[in-house]
Parts: sequence; C-alpha cells; structure tokens
Amino acid sequence: MILINLLPHREERRRQRKRLFFVGLGVAAAGGVVVALMWFGAVQQLTQIQQARNTFLRTEIGRLEGQIKDIASLRTEIEGLKARQRAVEDLQLNRNVPVHLLDELVRMTPEGVYLTSIKQTDGVVLVSGVAQTNERVSEFLRIAQTDSPWLDRMELVEIKAITQPVTPGAREQRRLYEFSLRVSIKLPGVAASAPGAAGVAGVAAGAASGPGRAASAPVNRQPA
Repeated sequence: MILINLLPHREERRRQRKRLFFVGLGVAAAGGVVVALMWFGAVQQLTQIQQARNTFLRTEIGRLEGQIKDIASLRTEIEGLKARQRAVEDLQLNRNVPVHLLDELVRMTPEGVYLTSIKQTDGVVLVSGVAQTNERVSEFLRIAQTDSPWLDRMELVEIKAITQPVTPGAREQRRLYEFSLRVSIKLPGVAASAPGAAGVAGVAAGAASGPGRAASAPVNRQPA
C-alpha cells in the first residue's frame, strides 16, 4: 500500500529550523549578556582594587612628604649647628692671635723704631710708627721678612720725614721718619706648624687673650 503525505512538510521543516535559529540566537544573546556581566564585574573589582592601591599610595606619599619636610628642617638645624661650631672653633683658634702678634712685633722691632699704633682688620694688620732713619725701617722690614711664624708679607705703605723738638719746649729740632706698614697674619694652623712657633706659643700660653680687632700698643723701642 502506497502512503502519500499531502501535508506541507517543507513549511513545517522551515518553521522548525527558524525556531531552532531563534533559540540559538537567544542562548547566544544570554551567554553574551552573562559574559558581559562577568567582564563588567571583573573590571569593577579591578577598579576597586586599583582605587584602594591609589588611596594607600596617596596616604604613604603624604606621610613620606611629612618625613621629608622633617628631614629638611633637621638638615637646616644641622647646618646651623655646624656653622655655630665653625664659628666657635674659629674663635678658639684666633683668640691668641693678638698676643702672638704683639709678641712678634716686640721681638722684631729694632732699636730706634717706636710703634705708635697697631690696627687689625680681619687678617691684615696696619702698623704705624716713628723711626730715627730710613735704614731702621728697612731693617724692620728685613727682620719681618726673614722667619716669622705669625706674620707674613710685610710691605711699606707710606714713609715721610717729620721734625719735632728734642725735648718738649726746646728749640732744637730733630728729624724723624713716620711710617706705615701693612702685614698679613698667618692662619693659626699654618703658624703652629712653622719653625719656632712652639716657643712663641709657650710665651703666650700664660697670657690673657681676647678677640680684639684693634689695638694701640706702643713698643718700648724709643728713638734715641
């Protein structure tokens, strides 16, 4: 017996394929939505983690900046303390310089030379005085240039001839020479290592000393 299907089977098959297509499309769309949600959740989690890291870094950076400011203030204080220490050390080194200066001038001043004033400005001393002759001044310069542990580079600034009475009120005049000398003071460390400095330091060790900058100290080497 021959069976003949007269139903529209092609249309039914087409409807099934179309149904399967839409079902697959829905499943794919649902899968895509799930994947997108999972990706969005992962991105949100990573963002929160990074934000937490950023907050931690900002906190640590702020703390480190505070420490850096403290370190900078400590460095400023340390530099100030070092400057004070250097000033104290300089005063400690230079406090005996006037004593050594006067001792050296007394030792080097020849007979016939009278020192009237001694003025120190930093490391330079201006010495003024009166001499009997030009040769006395030359001898003074020669002695100063030989071997002084505390004085260096003595040079003549000015010399001029003057006249004054032999005795107060006398008519007889005598000719003298008024001079000015400029001399540099050696540094205490350099002077301490120079020959003969130990003897000078021993003479001045028991003397009262001070950081005075200007002095007027006549030396008892009066012109005859």
